Amino acid sequence: DGVVVSEKMESNKLDMDVTESEAETKETGAEQESIRESDSNILDVSSDSPREKHISIQRQLADLEKLADLNEAEKKPCPLCPEEKFKACYNHKLHRHLQNLHWKISVEFEGYRMCICHLPCRLVKPNVVGDQTFSKMGAHYHCIICSATITRRTDMIGHINRHVNKGETESRFITALAPKSSHEVLKESDADVQVHPNYSTPQKTDSYFNPKMKLNRQLIFCALAVLCEERKPIECLDAFGATGIMGLQWAKHLRSSVKVTINDCNENSVTMIRENCHLNKMKVIPKTKEDDTDETIEDGEENIGTIEVTKMDANVIMHLRSFDFIHLDPFGTSVNYLDAAFRNVRNLGIVSLTSTDISSLYAKAQHVALRHYGCNIVRTEYYKELAARIVIAAVARAAARCNKGIEVLLAVALEHFVLVVVRVLRGPSPADDSAKKIKYLIHCQWCEERIFQGGSNMVEENPYQQLPCDCHGSMPGKTAVVLGPLWSGALFNTGFLRRMLLETVQYGLEETQPLLKTLICEAECTTLKQFSIHVSADENKQEKCRWYIPCCCISKLTGFIAILCGPGKRKSNEAIRNATKRPKFENSAEHPAFYYNIHRHSIKGMNMPKLNKFLSYLSEAGYRVSRTHFDPMGVRTNAPLAQFKTILVKYSNPTYTGGQAEGTVHLTEDLQVGDHVQAAVDDKAGDGEILEDNKSGVTATITKDCSAPCAAD
Repeated sequence: DGVVVSEKMESNKLDMDVTESEAETKETGAEQESIRESDSNILDVSSDSPREKHISIQRQLADLEKLADLNEAEKKPCPLCPEEKFKACYNHKLHRHLQNLHWKISVEFEGYRMCICHLPCRLVKPNVVGDQTFSKMGAHYHCIICSATITRRTDMIGHINRHVNKGETESRFITALAPKSSHEVLKESDADVQVHPNYSTPQKTDSYFNPKMKLNRQLIFCALAVLCEERKPIECLDAFGATGIMGLQWAKHLRSSVKVTINDCNENSVTMIRENCHLNKMKVIPKTKEDDTDETIEDGEENIGTIEVTKMDANVIMHLRSFDFIHLDPFGTSVNYLDAAFRNVRNLGIVSLTSTDISSLYAKAQHVALRHYGCNIVRTEYYKELAARIVIAAVARAAARCNKGIEVLLAVALEHFVLVVVRVLRGPSPADDSAKKIKYLIHCQWCEERIFQGGSNMVEENPYQQLPCDCHGSMPGKTAVVLGPLWSGALFNTGFLRRMLLETVQYGLEETQPLLKTLICEAECTTLKQFSIHVSADENKQEKCRWYIPCCCISKLTGFIAILCGPGKRKSNEAIRNATKRPKFENSAEHPAFYYNIHRHSIKGMNMPKLNKFLSYLSEAGYRVSRTHFDPMGVRTNAPLAQFKTILVKYSNPTYTGGQAEGTVHLTEDLQVGDHVQAAVDDKAGDGEILEDNKSGVTATITKDCSAPCAAD
């Protein structure tokens, strides 16, 4: 008993010698301990008031040893371990314990070490063993930035990295600004959005904003504006909101014509979307009555519009609700969301999708394209248009599974994305028509000639006969590959593009106008000199509006015309009905598929003509020709490849001035260039090819016989 009394007296003396600094640390530790007990895993960080850091966060090992008073030759307990885990010991043993356990496995951040803590700051669920109930104290780390407690070291490192990516590098234990001040405000098309400092290279938990996709957002806005002219109001969905910039632009410019719904499955993105709505004075429609108090803006501010913000999977919301306009812009491919998009989209609605998996679509990862799209592709000179047709084929198959067809309004493939905008046509007949336009492509790997396979299902003995070229007969081995399945129909709707161009003028989107003019010329297969925004604009609108007139209106229209024509004219009604059906199947002005690159087919040792001059030469020869947005040096034309090369050779100038080292050059005057070159292509020429200099009027015949004596000899 005397020994016990003496130990108690010594412990009392030690308690009296505790310094004031240690008492303060214990008080702060008790306060933090009471706060941490409120949450089981991660603490609430709602308050941003500065407070002292936890004792497990130190700069040096000596600072950690000062808490234990290792200078005195007495037994001291560990400041980061409870007495049940580590009993009091002498200096040398406690020093090894602090160094090998707490300091060695700490997490470093800006000169501080977050050591592992075994104090009862984080309680684990109690265990019941027999009649005894005890609670195990879990080892954990204290975050220096926020008041979170993390159990694993790897999770703590990831937690700190997320703070750094969000711009939260200052500790809340010191005077720091609120997290909202770290957001950067960007403005695009009169819409302000808050973004993280790392918006260009975000993490998976952050909201993504790409300034390079501004052109993509403007094209989608113009398509929605055209749809608003047809019917109002329109229920539109931005299935992957991120920062909400696209939905904000819709609601801010189109106002009451649209009912915007912005969806995202990420909680951080949904929070940022709501903040951006308040920033743009938009009223957020509460999803439930519980959120009614939080989703209204402050009194005294006028609401420009209303936006509904939802947090759910994109497939779920598209299955639950119907929309007139749906835009899909996920990370990578969008094939996983096509079935849900076409399930409930309304008739004559529009579905737009942006695919950013360009590595697979541009034939850099061919196995990924086969896995996602079920398509076999190779790298060709027209790889961008090939990518657009791959995406449209996947869209057409998804729509056909829902007994719906599509009409392609727009297809754009640029450096960073592939954008496809289609109109939905409900019914099995449009679905069959769309499915019939999905074909395979035969591509020659030698001369880049290409042609779609025929519609018959019969097996052909020699598929090479379908190609216009004769590479298989003159080259050894297999020279062609089968690509696809691909969309073989048109990629553009001229009337819809013209109406989009008018919307860009109305809303001042000057950056999009050059691209739309190029698309219109490409759809009509004309040059920019022949372009006119007013000529035939009404005709195109009437021609393309055949899909927009309901059947009941057509019947009333035919009855009204029959009354005007008078009785006894049954043939007039039949003629009117046939006239309304005829434009649906007539598509004589459809642009030719694919394009040729002028550099790919240039002749070595010859200077090519300027691209605009070459287009005029093809047009003078009687072919339809235009430039293409897919390739700045591409030419879209209905001319065969042999004629394309013929005209290119005809108007190319040689780079040399004297005679050649090989072959004999004979100068003649009255020779037909096109006939001789075409004969040489068909292997029916005699001994040479004819090359004409258009400027000098001199024609050179190069003899193919290498055994003939050279002119220089």
